[in-house]
Amino acid sequence: MAKKKQPKDNSHKNNPNVMGLRPEVLEQPITETLEINYMPYAMSVIVSRAIPEIDGFKPSHRKLLYTMYQMHLLNGPRTKSANVVGATMKLNPHGDASIYDTMVRLSRGYGALLHPPVDSKGNFGKVYSRDMAYAASRYTEVRLDPICNEFFRDIDKDTVDFVDNYDGRMKEPTLLPTTFPNVLVSANQGIAVGMASNLCGFNLGEVCDAAIARMKDPNADLLSLLKAPDFPTGGELLYNESELRQVYETGRGSFRVRAKWRYLKSENIIEVYEIPYTTTVEAIIDKVAELVKAGKVREIADMRDETDLSGLKLAIDLKRGTDPDKLMQKLFKATPLMDAASCNFNILIAGTPKVMGVGEILEEWTAWRLECIRRRAYFDMQKKSEKLHLLQGLQKILLDIDKAIRIIRETESDAEVVPNLMVGFGIDQVQAEFVAEIKLRNINKEYILRRTEEIESLTSEIADLEDIVAHPARRKRIIASELQAVKKKYAVPRRTDILYDLPEEEEPVEEETPDYPVHVFLSRQGYFKKITPQSLRMSGEQKYKEGDGPLLQWEANNRDEIMVFSDRQQCYKAHLSDFADAKASVLGSYLPSALGMDEGEGFLWACLPGDYSGSLLFFFENGKAARVELNKYQTVTRRKKLTGAYSDRSPVKAAFHLREEMELAVISTEGRCLTFHTSALLPKTTRNTVGVAVMTLKPKYQLDRVLPLEETHIQNKTRYRAKNLPAAGALLKPEDRGEEQLTL
Repeated sequence: MAKKKQPKDNSHKNNPNVMGLRPEVLEQPITETLEINYMPYAMSVIVSRAIPEIDGFKPSHRKLLYTMYQMHLLNGPRTKSANVVGATMKLNPHGDASIYDTMVRLSRGYGALLHPPVDSKGNFGKVYSRDMAYAASRYTEVRLDPICNEFFRDIDKDTVDFVDNYDGRMKEPTLLPTTFPNVLVSANQGIAVGMASNLCGFNLGEVCDAAIARMKDPNADLLSLLKAPDFPTGGELLYNESELRQVYETGRGSFRVRAKWRYLKSENIIEVYEIPYTTTVEAIIDKVAELVKAGKVREIADMRDETDLSGLKLAIDLKRGTDPDKLMQKLFKATPLMDAASCNFNILIAGTPKVMGVGEILEEWTAWRLECIRRRAYFDMQKKSEKLHLLQGLQKILLDIDKAIRIIRETESDAEVVPNLMVGFGIDQVQAEFVAEIKLRNINKEYILRRTEEIESLTSEIADLEDIVAHPARRKRIIASELQAVKKKYAVPRRTDILYDLPEEEEPVEEETPDYPVHVFLSRQGYFKKITPQSLRMSGEQKYKEGDGPLLQWEANNRDEIMVFSDRQQCYKAHLSDFADAKASVLGSYLPSALGMDEGEGFLWACLPGDYSGSLLFFFENGKAARVELNKYQTVTRRKKLTGAYSDRSPVKAAFHLREEMELAVISTEGRCLTFHTSALLPKTTRNTVGVAVMTLKPKYQLDRVLPLEETHIQNKTRYRAKNLPAAGALLKPEDRGEEQLTL
C-alpha cells in the first residue's frame, strides 16, 4: 500500500530565527534599565546582606545563630559543623561554602570577635593569618557559646518580629533581642553597593557602663567611660583624643594600633606576640623581607613565624650591636606592625542605612531595647491575665462545688455542659471550658483553694507589668539591671592596651646612613658594583658579563646619591647605601631591575651629582649638544623618578658631568673631527632642551662619539679646533686616529 504524501511545511520561511536572521532588538533607555534591574539588586545587597543592624548582626549571622538555637545547641553538646551548615540552608538560600565561612568568622577558634557566639572545636584558622586554611565542615564541631543566652533571651515572648523564610515554610526573627549593645562589642565589616560599613569592637564592660550612663544623662562624656576600641588580637592603641572624639561623634575616622613585642637579650631576638587587628603575619613578614632585600633595613639577620598552639609569635634575629628599640621604631614606621584602623559606623535602622556616632548608636539601641522590654512585658501581662481570668472562674466554683457537680450530672448532652455551667455560675465560655476539663480527682476544696490563692499574686504581677508597659523610666531601670548582670557575668579585661603619652624618643626616626668610603664600578650594560676599599684590595680582576665591559668608575662615599639615566628620557635617583656592598668577583646589581625601570627600558648613563653643582652635557646623534645645569635635577620631595630628563628628538651618543670647563673632541661616522671648549655652550633652563648644533653632518652621516681631548691620540690639535659652532670638522689623519677602541 502506497504511503500518503504529506503536505510540505513552509512555515519556517516566515520565521526569521529559523532562517538565520537576527531577531528584533528592543531598545531600552539606560535609566530605565538601572531602575528596573540594578536598583532592586543594590537595595537587596544593602538591606539584606552587607550592612549590620542594631542587634549587631548581618542577616547571614542571624540565620546561622537562630538555626543553631533551634537545633538546641545553646546548652547541648557540640555537633558537626556540616549538620549546622545543612540546616541553615533552610533559612539562608546560599551555598554551603559561604555559610561555613560565616560560621568560621563567628567561631572562637578563628578569634575575630571579642565574644564569639560560636563555641568551636577543631581547626578554624586564625584571623591574624592570611594563609592558614581552616578544616572542612565535616571535621569541625560547634555549639552556641553561653553568651548567646543574652542574644535569645525572651525571643519566644514576642520581643521581636518574625517573618517567613525565602520559601514561606518557616519563620525567622528579623532581629535578635540582645540584652547588651552587641553592635558595639562585635566587630563587623561589609561592602554593599555604593556604601560600606566598618565597625570596630569595644570592651563589653565599658560598653555596658557607657549605655547605663547615657540612659541616665544623654550628655555624658563617652570618652571617660568608653576609653577606646578593643581588639581580640590585642596590640597597643596610640591614644589621640581628637581622633577618637571624631569617631565617637561622627562614626567616621581612624586611629593607630601597633604590635606588642619583647626583647630577649640572651638570644638577641625580638619576639612580636600581638599584632594590629587590621593586618596579618604574612603581610608583616613580606614587608620586612622587602625592606631587607632593598637594603633599607640591615639590622635583621632572619625573621621567622613561630606561631604555635600557645599563640602568635614572630621571631626577629638581630645582627650584633643592633639597638632593638631603634629597629622597632623603624619597623613601626615602614611595616604593618603599626597600622591605621578605619571606622565607618554604618548601620541599618528600620531598613535605612545610617552613619552614626557611638552616642547615637547607644541611643538607637536603647530605644529599640525599650520596645523589646515593652513587648515582653505586654506578652507576660496577656498570659497572666488569661490565667487570672480562668482562676476567677474557678473561684466561683468554690461557692458551691455540689451545684457544679449536679449541673454536670443532670445534663444529658455533652454539648450542653459548658452552656449550663455558664448559666449556673455566671461565667463566660472560656472559664466554663476550663472548669469542665478539671479531672474528677481535683474536684475538692483543697485543690480549688490552692489554685485560687494565685489570684492575689497574679493581680499584683499584672499591675506591675502594666506599670512597666506604661512607664519608660521603669523599662530603663530594667535595661540597666540587665546590663549590670551581663557585665558581671561576661566582661573580661581589655586586650588592647592604651598608650596615652608617647615619649618623643619613641617616635619613628630615620636611622643615620653608615658613612664609609666605597669604589663604584658601572658597566656598559648597566651592572653596578659598590666595593669597599678593603674588599677591593683583597679582590682580583673585575668580573663582567660576556660582551660587557667597564664604563664608569668613581671613588665615593656610601651616603652619596647616584643619578641613572635610561634610554627613555627618564632619570632614576637612588643612594649608594641602597645597594649592598659587593665583591669584584660578582656581576653586581642590574640597574634596570634594581631601580624598577619600566618593561623594555634600558640603561644609558649615570653620574654622582654630589652637591648638584656643575652641568650635564648631552651629545645627540644629529650633531647637537645640550647643556643643562645639574641643579635642574634636584628635588625637595626626594622623588625617585624624573621624566623628561633629556630631549627625545635624537638618540644620545655621549654624556658628561662638567664640574669645570674642558676641551672635547667630537667625531662623526664620516671620520671627521672637531674640537671645541665647553665654555662655548651656554646652559639651558629646561631639562629636555633640544640643544644647539655643534657639528654639521652630511645626510648619510651622524655623530659617533665624544671624548675629552686629553684622552684622544690627536697630535695636531689646531687642525681640528673650530673657530665657530657649528662646524663640519676636518678628516682625521692616520696619526691622529690612534686606537679605535673608544667608548662612551
